[in-house]
Amino acid sequence: MLLTTRALDTKIPAHDRVYRRLRTRIMHGDLPPGQALTIRGIGNEYEVSMTPAREAVRRLAAEGALTMSASGRISTPELSNERIEELAALRALIEVELASRALPRAHLALIERLQVTNGAIAEAVAHRDAVSYIRTNLEFHRTLYLRAQAPAMLAMAETVWLQMGPTMRALYGRLRRTEPPQFHRLIIAALRAGDEPGLRLAVRSDVTQGLRMLAS
Repeated sequence: MLLTTRALDTKIPAHDRVYRRLRTRIMHGDLPPGQALTIRGIGNEYEVSMTPAREAVRRLAAEGALTMSASGRISTPELSNERIEELAALRALIEVELASRALPRAHLALIERLQVTNGAIAEAVAHRDAVSYIRTNLEFHRTLYLRAQAPAMLAMAETVWLQMGPTMRALYGRLRRTEPPQFHRLIIAALRAGDEPGLRLAVRSDVTQGLRMLAS
């Protein structure tokens, strides 16, 4: 008999459950930059005591997903232009390498799945749904990078995504997209052609262009 999501949740420690849910919200841009949070508020929202809420916040702060001031104020990060540039450079280094490693394992089913995901991105753009846009955009990249079979490198990429989630939400509002990212089509075309230089260029352009526009 299949367990329900709620039943499965009861088997996960409370602090881990809060950590996972809040981490996903931050990564997907559900919270804007500088959003203030409290331990009590997090505990109430996720129906846990203050101890697991505090532990979840501690873990997220260690990953750079939340900031904590000397006075104990908790908030989502507000990144400086210099920090945005730094994280954009990290994305270019890590994700280009992941894509390159994934290329030899990029079978037709993977390419078709990327096309479907890109269609979901187009729907999110049409509905002006920032959170769905960010979620499906990251799904596009993660689907490709999983084929690299480089879990440590992918974990590093996800940490960057996590730190940038609120900023990506701000970027989405500034760009006012009307169509999916143009470089996704180039990524798919390069995968079909087995074109490694073209793939590396398309991924680098995709992960840096918008971020550098935000920092300018």
